[in-house]
Order: sequence, then C-alpha cells, then structure tokens
Amino acid sequence: MTTPAPDLIGDIGGTNARFALVRAPGAAFSDVLTLPCADYDTPAAAIRHYMAEVGVARLQRAAIGIANPVTGDEVSMTNHHWSFSIEALRAALGLQQLRVLNDFTVLALALPTLAPDELEQIGDGVPDPQAPRALIGAGTGLGISGLVPCGDDFIPLNGEGGHVTLAATDSREAEIVALLGQRFAHVSAERVLSGPGLEALHDAVRHRHGVPAEPLTAAVISTRGLDGSCAYCAESLEIFCAMLGTVAANLALVLGARGGVYIGGGIVPKLGRYFAQSPFRARFEQKGRFSDYLAQIPTYVIRAPYPGLAGAARALEREAPGFTASAP
Repeated sequence: MTTPAPDLIGDIGGTNARFALVRAPGAAFSDVLTLPCADYDTPAAAIRHYMAEVGVARLQRAAIGIANPVTGDEVSMTNHHWSFSIEALRAALGLQQLRVLNDFTVLALALPTLAPDELEQIGDGVPDPQAPRALIGAGTGLGISGLVPCGDDFIPLNGEGGHVTLAATDSREAEIVALLGQRFAHVSAERVLSGPGLEALHDAVRHRHGVPAEPLTAAVISTRGLDGSCAYCAESLEIFCAMLGTVAANLALVLGARGGVYIGGGIVPKLGRYFAQSPFRARFEQKGRFSDYLAQIPTYVIRAPYPGLAGAARALEREAPGFTASAP
C-alpha cells in the first residue's frame, strides 16, 4: 500500500521562508526548516530545496502564508523580489491543491490554537471569548489582521492595515512624522513600525537632535537601545513602542476587539521584558473618552515558536472534507 504524500505548510516573510510537513490529517506539523528568501530565485526553488532536505519526493496539498496582498492568481511580494502565479506554482510542484493567503490572515487562524504559555499578557484586561480579536505584528513589514465572529466560527480578516497613515500623538512624534514626510511620499504605520521603519525612525531621531546620521540595522538599534549604550537608539525604541500602542489601540477600536489584541512579528518578541515596561500599554489606553474601554482589553505578545505554521496547518484543516466549524 502506497503511503499518502504529506501536506506542506509554509510561512513566507520578506526575509525568511519557514516550511513544515503535516504527514496525516489532524497530526501536528513536523520537519520545520527556515530558509533565507534571498538564497532562492523563486518560491518553487525554495520548496524543492526544502523537499530535498527532509527527504520528501512529492506533496499532496499545501497552504502558505505570504507577506503580501493576495487578490488573485498573480503574487508580487512587497518586501522581496519573488513574483509568481499561484496556479503555475501548484502545477510545478504537482499539488492537488494550493492555498496562498496573506501571512497575517494565516496567523490570525492560529490565535485559537495558542496555549497560555505561548502568550505573554501586557497590562490588565480580561478577554471576551465571543468578541473579535485583533492581530498586529512588526517584522520586515507591519502585518495587521483579526478574527471576527461569524455564526459558530471565527473568520480571519484579509487586509493591508499596516499601510494606514501614521498619526502623531505628541509634538515629538509630529516632528518625527514631518521629518519622515520629507523622505517618503506617504508616512504609513509600516514606515516606522517595521525593521526598515525602526532604521528610518532612528535616522529621524538623530536628525531631530542635530547629530550626524549613523546607519545602523534594526537589530543593532534594538541591542543598543536595550543595553542603554546609545541614547538615540533607546529613544527610538521608546517611540517605536509608543506608536505601536497607538496603532494597536486604533485597531482595537475599529474591530471592537474585546477578545484581545495579539502582537506577533519578529521585532517585539525579541524585546523581552523591556516591552512590558515600555510606553506601549500606557499609550494603548490613552484614548480620552475611550480609555476605560481600552483598559479592559488585554494585549498579548505571541511567544509561540512557529505560529504562522500553526495557522497554515489550520487553513488546510478547514479545507478538509467534513470540516465542522466551532467557535474557538
């Protein structure tokens, strides 16, 4: 008897692509491997390399989250050079089915699967399990999504909220936004709340203080800000966390996210305990007449190692025959 081919799940960002296998319906995913996107000309090349590494000759189905809008068959990544046809990729890999979804739409599907020890609550608040949940995360870009109730199920949102216009809350932030406006035609939330955004923010902070520019990577800015070795890096981190609080609160108000606001992406989880002590939560609750409303909404940092893969596995599960929705 021929062993059925496994299913592939993937989480493709602007920097790395993570892949894993689901070897049987309902089984936990395994064989996780992270590959640098820049090492491969196409997603098909990355997937074939992955298959060779884990010793799999063929695949049955696949579900992939990708850091990009997915509005049709053609996908051109915003923060990477990959451009491809979903149907052509499916055919090239010999798949029976291929689902390609926005990476934060996929990550939203993972929220009900997260265990308590995979979440760190920041501030107070108690979630309403029947209310919408919001999702935001800074990495190579700024992802935004959420889960909204629909009958006995919760439906993930598919949008590009990271590109909303960034709003300043005080005079310092107004100066920062104005400086960034001299560099970018549109100062979106992603222009600050992302890896490249933190670098641009650091440049603006130094310019505001009248000191020469010092090009630093987001990782170096974070390290120097956390250890206090650079006052400009520390100020950049402070502003970053405060403005993330503003954008997260706006999202919570739009969705009525009394089920909680979840923070993913690659940057915030690496800030450790600093984030809990940062201006994030105070700014999240700083909404005038709606401060009390927001104070009741919990905020969580996602600490799970591969939440995007968990969401992709759930996307496949939802496609299986006989799937029955149930409220998470």
